[in-house]
Amino acid sequence: MEDLFLSLANSFFYVFHTVLIIFNLFGWIPIRTRKLNLTTLLLTFGSWVLLGIWKGWGYCFLTDWHYEVLRRLGEHNLPNSYIAFLVKKLTGWLPSAELINFYTLALAVLALLCSLWANFISPRIKRKPR
Repeated sequence: MEDLFLSLANSFFYVFHTVLIIFNLFGWIPIRTRKLNLTTLLLTFGSWVLLGIWKGWGYCFLTDWHYEVLRRLGEHNLPNSYIAFLVKKLTGWLPSAELINFYTLALAVLALLCSLWANFISPRIKRKPR
C-alpha cells in the first residue's frame, strides 16, 4: 500500500511541479491567469529567499517533498536543483549546478518582471486616453 501511495505521490509531483514551473514562466501571457501567475511567482521567490534563510538559498519545499518520495522509492544522488533533475531525466545529461542556477534565476526574474509589467503597467497604458 505504501508503494502505491509513493508511486502516486511521485507522479503527482512530476506533473504538478513541472506544470508549475511552466506556468511560472509563461502564465503572465494570458490575461485571465496574470494574477495567479504573480501569486505563484511570489510564493516561489518566497520559498527560495524566506525559507532559504533557514534551509539554504533557493530552497523549494516542493523539491524537498518530491525528493523525499524519490528517496523512499530508492533514488539516490539527486541534484540540488529540480530543474537539473528534470533535465537529467529527460535527456540523460546533468548540467553543472552553476549553469542551472544561472538560467533558473535569470528566467524566474525575467518571468517576474514580465508578470509585474502585465499586471500593473500594461493595464495602465491601455487605459490612458490618446
